Amino acid sequence: MTQETTTLTGQSPPPVRDWPALDLDGPEFDPVLADLMREGPLTRVRLPHGEGWAWLATRYDDVKAITNDPRFGRAEVTKRQVTRLAPHFKPRPGSLAFADQPDHNRLRRAVAGAFTVGTAKRLRPGAQEILDGLVDGILAEGPPADLVERVLEPFPITVVSEVMGVPAADRERVHSWTRQIISTSGGAEAAERAKQGLYGWITETVRARADSDGEDVYSLLGAAVGRGEVGETEAVGLAGPLQIGGEAVTHNVGQMLYLLLTRPELMTRMRERPEARGTALDELLRWISHRTSVGLARIALEDVEVHGVRIAAGDPVYVSYLAANRDPDVFPDPARIDLDRDPNPHLAYGNGHHFCTGAVLARMQTELLVDTLLERLPGLRLAVPADRVAWRRKTMIRGPRTLPCTW
Repeated sequence: MTQETTTLTGQSPPPVRDWPALDLDGPEFDPVLADLMREGPLTRVRLPHGEGWAWLATRYDDVKAITNDPRFGRAEVTKRQVTRLAPHFKPRPGSLAFADQPDHNRLRRAVAGAFTVGTAKRLRPGAQEILDGLVDGILAEGPPADLVERVLEPFPITVVSEVMGVPAADRERVHSWTRQIISTSGGAEAAERAKQGLYGWITETVRARADSDGEDVYSLLGAAVGRGEVGETEAVGLAGPLQIGGEAVTHNVGQMLYLLLTRPELMTRMRERPEARGTALDELLRWISHRTSVGLARIALEDVEVHGVRIAAGDPVYVSYLAANRDPDVFPDPARIDLDRDPNPHLAYGNGHHFCTGAVLARMQTELLVDTLLERLPGLRLAVPADRVAWRRKTMIRGPRTLPCTW
């Protein structure tokens, strides 16, 4: 399909910029995204896979407006091979990520009870116990230890598996599937095999819990299917991304710890003012680049004007939460980490009805990880030079692959 565009003022549209998926060694901001932000509030990009080009919105106010505007929809994306980061694209019915209203609320309602503030409070003591057990293990063995392998990966996996209702015997293979799905290495075939494995397992699990009255996600979905509130294929498509979502906590906290371990002034501030860590965590969430390029596109369902540019019906549009979180009109001196920044209306968990379903759970885990590691490992420091920390390659979610530490 040929895409054509004009501005309302008759000026030439911005050029289409190729945006490769850069493998960056460290938490630095993507230089391509930085260039795009300087070029204007709306630019056009071509990502490594898919077809054509897409609009990219980088300003905070535009990102919030687009993500709240029903004239931009996600469901239409499933019918197109929009330019994208992922090497393959086969969305499933039921995925919250591609649902527009009113379907989105209907689907989200089926699992909402598992992701409330009350549920997070109920889970917190058990999550702390799980985390303490992991830290006990590395303390017993003594330094050094890879915090990613020993704590940051197993903790969220276990917590998410508890919320989802994954039996202990199945957790390792479920994790191996999710890890392959979010990686861009291995190609489409490897990712498709992992998806078939995970979604086949989810289908069997949802069917087996049709009569369940449990509070875990798979029980809630099984019961919702049984009552006819959602279809089985919808339940399976809804559960998959929730199961995969635990990976984000691992790598977000990995980036946070890397920053604390390589910037002594940040570590000192966190240790000296534990009562103010909530504000500090918000700033770290704002600052870190938790993903490569952009997430999922939207499609303009009618002509929409943004900054004097006509986004035509059918045009794909991306928003960058990472760029919005660096908008100088909202965050003064945005490249600086200011752990006392207040107010801090960051968009790290998204915006609009696609705001992260598991945000409350993710925040709870993040708080526990940072507090526990700083308090139980008072001498925590890197066991290797900072430039020898290995970072994840060819992946959608950025973070250190290993974090060798001593104390």
